[in-house]
Amino acid sequence: MLSYYGTPLRTWVRGSAPSHLLPLLLLFLMDVVMSINEVQAETAAPAAPKHATGPIVKFDDAGISNAYANVCNVSSSREEVVVVFGMNNAWERDASEVRVKLNSRVILSPFAAKRLGLLLNSVVQQYEARFGAMDVGIAQTDRATK
Repeated sequence: MLSYYGTPLRTWVRGSAPSHLLPLLLLFLMDVVMSINEVQAETAAPAAPKHATGPIVKFDDAGISNAYANVCNVSSSREEVVVVFGMNNAWERDASEVRVKLNSRVILSPFAAKRLGLLLNSVVQQYEARFGAMDVGIAQTDRATK
């Protein structure tokens, strides 16, 4: 069973959706961590070499399959956070109904979801530092006025 700091990471696929997204997500997170480490290494002063304190993790991507998603939705309960991914193929802006074909569901513990959120936030900050701010079309609210 895959785990991150002792917390099991599991995917359960309901219906006929493929169960391949968790390995993709883990590979993505590995790339994020390596990218963060590279940026920190470039900006940090040289230090004494550190010795590894844990096991070496090797990812086996032999049976991995890829999927593209341009839509994501999240729901949660006290025990889990559910992230669903899919494709919006509606090219007409004035459509009265938009159908999104969901293709993957990942269910995480709240702790794993928080770590994922921190990693994704870091990646977006790095992206915007390199390529400029992104406008995703969502109105920002001022938290100070609440």
